[in-house]
Amino acid sequence: MKLISWNVNGLRACVGKNFMEDFEKLDADIFCLQETKLQAGQIALDLPGYHQYWNYAEKKGYSGTAVFTRTEPLSVSYGIGVEEHDHEGRVITLEYEDFYLVTVYTPNSQDGLARLDYRMKWEDDFLHYIQTLDEKKPVIYCGDLNVAHKEIDLKNPKTNQKNAGFTDEERGKMTHVLESGFVDTFRYFYPDQEDIYSWWSYRFRAREKNAGWRIDYFIVSERLTGRLEDAGIHTEIFGSDHCPIELLLK
Repeated sequence: MKLISWNVNGLRACVGKNFMEDFEKLDADIFCLQETKLQAGQIALDLPGYHQYWNYAEKKGYSGTAVFTRTEPLSVSYGIGVEEHDHEGRVITLEYEDFYLVTVYTPNSQDGLARLDYRMKWEDDFLHYIQTLDEKKPVIYCGDLNVAHKEIDLKNPKTNQKNAGFTDEERGKMTHVLESGFVDTFRYFYPDQEDIYSWWSYRFRAREKNAGWRIDYFIVSERLTGRLEDAGIHTEIFGSDHCPIELLLK
């Protein structure tokens, strides 16, 4: 089974940059999107063989997630059941027979860490949410988590230590997740792989220089490690400032 996750940074713009060709080439069983930046009715994708699920932010042109799946899920839910967090279209959960699949677009702490306090509250509430699911069935969650966990996960760790996405607070929350029974699948297979990233700033020719960050993840319940086949990052695919990431399951 192949799963793909991609922050498209505006789906309409991405569609104008070969999204459909990339979608077909990736040939995923489950395809998750973040930062669709859409409202209902603003796009119609013809995806034969896929069920489509969308979660839109109340604010126009902001955030938003989607999941396209070949296998119809047993149930679908939107948000995490916390009023404070559920207005920005950030989470979709699909229940399958033997696991939950969650796509998430984690809030950015923003310039000057203006939203760091909110982000910390989000982290605690989201972890509680996935732990609650995990009590029933194993969880696979994926998306733009807006954090580079270790120094190996970004090009310039020294100069970014107090910037959004690489603060001690955000990295600590990720460590806590991984100590709570979950696994970063890319590092499970490639613990020492350097210079492979999933996001590059549009500024300073960052992608051309490969001055990037690995902030997109597939995280799974520890008891799913026996089903993991491989994890990958499709740095060859453009169309967004992020590239798609992949998880293969037996």
